[in-house]
Amino acid sequence: MEITKETKLSDLIAQYPWLKEEMAKVNEKFKMLNSPVGKLMMGKATIAEMSKRSGMEMDVLIGRLNEIIENHYK
Repeated sequence: MEITKETKLSDLIAQYPWLKEEMAKVNEKFKMLNSPVGKLMMGKATIAEMSKRSGMEMDVLIGRLNEIIENHYK
């Protein structure tokens, strides 16, 4: 799956269910994805929104996600 700024977090989690647990390794702020509010946000959040809310550059966020996904299958 190609990750772009329009990619929805819910689509990523659907493709890679284990990624939800790994998100906290990308940024501490993503720990909230395991909370009830996080579950609501997951359905709507895009990579661009996640980048903005976490304070991470979008390219860095996409790179880290791709790295985690790639390493999971090694």
